[in-house]
Amino acid sequence: MNCGRLKSFTIAVFSLFITAMALPLASVAQQGDEHQPPHDGQVAHDAPKKEGFNATEVIFGHVLNGHEFHFMDITGDDGVKHPVSIPLPIILYSPQKGFTSFMSSKFEHGHKSYEGYTLLTAETIEHMGLDPKKYNPEDIVAVTADGKIDESVTVYDLSLTRNVVQMLLALTIFTFIMLRVARRYKSGVGVTTAPRGAQSLLEPIINFVDEQVVKPNLGHKSDKYLPFMLTIFFFILVNNIVGLIPGSANVTGNIAFTAVLGVIAFVVILFSSNKHFWGHIFNPPGVPFGVKLILVPVEFLGIFIKPFALIIRLFANMLAGHIIIICLISLIFIFGQLGASFGWGASPLAIGFTVFIYLIEVLVAFLQAFIFSMLAAVFIGQAFEGEHHHDEAHGHDHRHDPAHQPAIV
Repeated sequence: MNCGRLKSFTIAVFSLFITAMALPLASVAQQGDEHQPPHDGQVAHDAPKKEGFNATEVIFGHVLNGHEFHFMDITGDDGVKHPVSIPLPIILYSPQKGFTSFMSSKFEHGHKSYEGYTLLTAETIEHMGLDPKKYNPEDIVAVTADGKIDESVTVYDLSLTRNVVQMLLALTIFTFIMLRVARRYKSGVGVTTAPRGAQSLLEPIINFVDEQVVKPNLGHKSDKYLPFMLTIFFFILVNNIVGLIPGSANVTGNIAFTAVLGVIAFVVILFSSNKHFWGHIFNPPGVPFGVKLILVPVEFLGIFIKPFALIIRLFANMLAGHIIIICLISLIFIFGQLGASFGWGASPLAIGFTVFIYLIEVLVAFLQAFIFSMLAAVFIGQAFEGEHHHDEAHGHDHRHDPAHQPAIV
């Protein structure tokens, strides 16, 4: 009986939590045909407002990078929207104008230019008739005095975007935790006594990565690669978890983030390779010459496909989860446009599915960190695998070497 009450209480609390996530969407749904008064230096002051709730704008506004942490819009009694957001530093360099820095609040969410620059939004791109293939929302461009884009000025955006800021904050917090845990081990806590606090949480995870990821795939070189694999695993994990906090950025759902991780893994794979690895790539032993003409290009392309698979797998899975959650919440306001009763009727179903997907996303946060680390370990192990076969040819038996055990992904 008590267990059932606890479950009901947990579901109720989590439902309220998910409902709180929907507040930014509700503020967008209420915008309707409201207009903002013009500002000095306004770029798109007479842009037509889209009627009703725009799910596409909300979804892409959440999953894409930005120059501020935007939480919601509060419409005042005067009908003017008052965004609730945290501005971030804008750092620009132009060969024609030099360096410029200021806070993103100077742009007033894309409605005002500042020091000859403006922040593009989907609304201004449509209103100004710009090519959507060339200009994207959140791009910063130079403008003339009459508000037109000055294509003669080249702009390099070096700003601290929300993905960068959140990644640095998450990494700082996690580094602090790890250093604190390390000091405890150094003082004897967890060595001569039972682990305490964060040690009890991190130690099983570290042992899991060591025993299930590193040793089975890297064998006698596991100690050499363990620090790298743990760094990759926890770096992805902490950004996955922080990205699930309402109002935060989806860092691991950014292709630039996963691309850097993939390139790092690619470099490590190449530096881990040996002559036996490259010999099997360009001259597979025991293969007829006619087959080599087909097999060699395929094997060579596989060198680049492996890190590319790491990049796309992490990016697609984390991006898809966030889009599904926002889509489910958006159903409330899409049905709400048909009538208030439809909106209230869709709310329980939408919130229920959102809670379910959100819990799955917590699991996916751990699972994707594990899969990325596992595949990276497999690819690195394959890079120096040939040296074991070379030793076997000289009479060494490695059948019981963990590195020769097949990795199951």
